[in-house]
Amino acid sequence: MDEADFLASYDPRAYDPVAVTVDVVALTIRDGALAVLLVRRGHPPFAGQWALPGGFVVADGEDLPDAAVRELGEETGLAAGDGALARVHLEQLGTYGAPGRDPRMRIVSVAYLAFAPELPGPAAGGDAADAAWTPIADLRLTETGAQPPGTTRKLAFDHARILADGLERARAKLEYTPLATAFCAPEFTIPELRAVYEAVWGEELHAGNFHRKVLSVPGFVAGTGGTSDAPGRRGGPRPRLYRAGDARLLHPALLRPGREDEVR
Repeated sequence: MDEADFLASYDPRAYDPVAVTVDVVALTIRDGALAVLLVRRGHPPFAGQWALPGGFVVADGEDLPDAAVRELGEETGLAAGDGALARVHLEQLGTYGAPGRDPRMRIVSVAYLAFAPELPGPAAGGDAADAAWTPIADLRLTETGAQPPGTTRKLAFDHARILADGLERARAKLEYTPLATAFCAPEFTIPELRAVYEAVWGEELHAGNFHRKVLSVPGFVAGTGGTSDAPGRRGGPRPRLYRAGDARLLHPALLRPGREDEVR
C-alpha cells in the first residue's frame, strides 16, 4: 500500500479519542508582588473553581501558540491586537497528560508561560465567570504544586502543579537569561529591575551588590543616557535609565540567594 492509499483508508476512530488543550501561566508584577492570572470556571467540570486561562485547541488548522494567545485573550477580555498582549513574552512550558487529570476524557494539555510588565485588570470573557490577578503568596503553593487545606483559591485540574512548574521556570530563567527585563517597561532603572528579581524570587536583595552585578554582565542592560523622573535616594541624583541589552544569556549568572554555594 502506498502513502496515498494508506491515508485514504486510515480510520482515526480505530483509536481511543484524545483531546488537546492549552493552559497559560501568565505572570506579572502588581503593587510590587508577583501575580498570576486566574479565571473562575463558569461551567463544569470544577464550576466555580479557579483555574489557569486555557481551553481546547481548534482542530481545523490552529497552531498551539496561536491557541494560547487566543485563550488568553478570550478568557480575560484582553484583545490579541492591543498593546497589552503585544508586550507578552510567551514560551512553551511543558506537556501534561496524566490519565485522570480531566474527568471528561483523556486530555493532554500543552502549557505556556507568559511574562509581561504590569497589565491592566482583566475582564472575564469566553466561558469564564470571573478573572483576576492573584498574588502568588495567596495560593500557598508548595514546590510540588500542592495546596494545603483551607486555601481560598483552590485550583482546578492539575493547574497547581502547572503553576508550580511555571514559577520554578521563571525563577530559574531570571538567573541565566535577561528575561527579567520582560517584566519592565521599555526603559527602567536598576532599582526597578531589582524589584522584579525580589518579587519573582521572594527574596530581598542588597541594592549595591545587585547594581554592581547587573552592570558587570556584558549585554544585560544598556544605558539610554536619560534619567528617571523619580527623585534619587536621600537627595542624590536621579536614577539612570536603562533598556534591555542584546545578551541572550547572562554570564556570569545572577544566582538566587543561597544558590551560589550549590553551583561551586
